[in-house]
Amino acid sequence: MEEAYVRLLCPECAKDWQSTPSELPEHDTTYHCPNCHASRRLAEFTRTDRDLQTLKGLQ
Repeated sequence: MEEAYVRLLCPECAKDWQSTPSELPEHDTTYHCPNCHASRRLAEFTRTDRDLQTLKGLQ
């Protein structure tokens, strides 16, 4: 069985990447872009509503 992943996009520098929900904090936790170090709630880094729902559902 494949593990789900969440697509992320930094709203400041536009870096995009993906990660598994188990590697990420809760969606309402402050998260820092690994590229530009922008700080926002993790939910603001999710690329789509579906990515956000995946994150919420698998944590």
